[in-house]
Amino acid sequence: MIGGGRRLRTFAALRHREFRLLWSGQATTSMAGWMDQVARGWLMYELTSSPLQLGLVLGIRAIPILVLSPVAGSVADHYPRRRLVVVTQAVTGVMYAGLAALVAGGLVRPWHLYAMAVGMSIVQTFHQPARAAMIADAVPPEQLTNAIGLNSIMFNVARSTGPALAGVLIATSGMASCFAVQTGLHLLALAWTLALRADPPAAAGAAGRHARRTALGGIVEGLAFSWRTPEVRAGLLVTTTASLLIMPFSTLLPVFARDLLRVGAHGQGGLLTAMGLGALCSAFLVASLGDRLPRGPLMLGGVTLYGLSVVAFAASPSFGLSLAVMVVVGVAHVSSYALVQTVVQTYSPSAFRGRTMAVFQMGEVVFTLGAMLAGTLAATVGARWAAAGMGAAGALVTLVITASQPQARRIR
Repeated sequence: MIGGGRRLRTFAALRHREFRLLWSGQATTSMAGWMDQVARGWLMYELTSSPLQLGLVLGIRAIPILVLSPVAGSVADHYPRRRLVVVTQAVTGVMYAGLAALVAGGLVRPWHLYAMAVGMSIVQTFHQPARAAMIADAVPPEQLTNAIGLNSIMFNVARSTGPALAGVLIATSGMASCFAVQTGLHLLALAWTLALRADPPAAAGAAGRHARRTALGGIVEGLAFSWRTPEVRAGLLVTTTASLLIMPFSTLLPVFARDLLRVGAHGQGGLLTAMGLGALCSAFLVASLGDRLPRGPLMLGGVTLYGLSVVAFAASPSFGLSLAVMVVVGVAHVSSYALVQTVVQTYSPSAFRGRTMAVFQMGEVVFTLGAMLAGTLAATVGARWAAAGMGAAGALVTLVITASQPQARRIR
């Protein structure tokens, strides 16, 4: 079945051994990451019964990303990326194993979870740019969009199944079993990464040349490259706009589900499922069409549609209509996100790809700031106006980027 799947255009990138190994490792680490979203928060709430500490243990991860992303990108361009991914996966597995042992022994305390959150965020900050930069070296340039689309498919499948698996394990086998499974998933990913060939000669040579430069110089050079390259600049501006003004509407979903649509927690799950369905369909579309897509116009149009669909969701008077709109939200989110990542990687040479992907990764910090803004506005003017206003602002800013960055419209 797998061999047959690789013959389909949708799965074309899986014909390449290096990408298959990278994709498999990303699948298992993504599954572990989504399981962790449930397990760590649930454990903190069991230990403290404090919603404040629940929010802190999930939100504290933004600090290392903000501080260390430029350094992580420079490291990914200075040193062998495969080795960096191996080290970060091994360290992550050790941390999960340690937490499983603490839970099993009844020794876990809230400070352990804070330390785990910070440590995990530091490791992932260095892991993600290196792994993302390796994708472009694992497939031909004409299959890069397909490869990133396949990553989006895998990410959305993990987002749908990981939390459910964590819930089943916690309910049937206890919390320690959940962290033990996460340990096993990272060890499996480590085995696949060790099977990768060493970094390609071009990347290794670039790493050797750049290793003689100072870390600070590498960071400044990477930021300068990201800004002076029109296509990369446009992609980063678009994803920053979406992360700050459009994506944070998702933090207000409990308010919509409970107070506005009156469908409760079950209804909120339905909204997230509808968004996930749209995201999965969009990921299949991106993977299938690949580089036949006009990436620049779709990138800009996707984020504009994303903002407008959030406005429509905020204005929806019924649960049925909200479900339909959330499918569109999911389609727009994945198409714009995947295409932005493709553009940034395509127009970044291997020597700079780690640093540009580190800047791309900082969208998570921007999202945290946007979530704080959404919460503040919702408390002031209500959730509907907050989501609608930010979505409209995001669509408007994207139109301004479209007008001011004409080269972005010509990206193919």
